Amino acid sequence: MTTQTTANAATRRCLRIVEILAGRVLDGLSNKELADALGAPPPTISRDLAVLADIGWVQRLESGRWSLSAKPLQIAQAYSNHVERTTLRISELNQRIVAGALALGGNQ
Repeated sequence: MTTQTTANAATRRCLRIVEILAGRVLDGLSNKELADALGAPPPTISRDLAVLADIGWVQRLESGRWSLSAKPLQIAQAYSNHVERTTLRISELNQRIVAGALALGGNQ
């Protein structure tokens, strides 16, 4: 397996971990449960979780289980805010276009 293939596999596994944990925010999952769900050895999942924890995407609960941190929610909220601002700008542009068309006699 090449270094690129290994990196791609690790990236995919990390993204799958985030997806799996998305439904278990409050109670989390154990390393073994994640390993079983992904068909990967627990040490591999431990490395992936360490990377995700280092960049702030997952956190270890007091129970020792893993859950998503607030970071994915913050990113989702930033996306939602951007969409809302963009929608508002498009609406304002449409209003100016309609007003300009009406001023040109476009309602005849």
